[in-house]
Amino acid sequence: MKAATRLLMAVLLLACSALTMALDLDSAKSQGLVGEQPNGYLGVVKASPDAVELVADINAKRRSAYEAIAKKNGATLDQVAALAGQKAIEKSAPGTYVKAPDGQWIKK
Repeated sequence: MKAATRLLMAVLLLACSALTMALDLDSAKSQGLVGEQPNGYLGVVKASPDAVELVADINAKRRSAYEAIAKKNGATLDQVAALAGQKAIEKSAPGTYVKAPDGQWIKK
């Protein structure tokens, strides 16, 4: 019974450590994997499965927030998203990637 308990604890520990190793936004930005875009959404700079998954998750949450803000203020989704994109690019840390109006990724 003790061996089974130890095995279960090891599996749980491994699962928890895998969750903490998942890519977060700050890490992804600092690694140059993702960047801010003028359209208000995050973009993939260097594709990896984790980066693609992170971008999809964050963009879904952003879209939901933008829709709520647009509805509350009588604006369109695109207007809110563009304003958010402008602010996100302005706030981006030096050395992170942002998408220029011409569509190219540049380091800020």
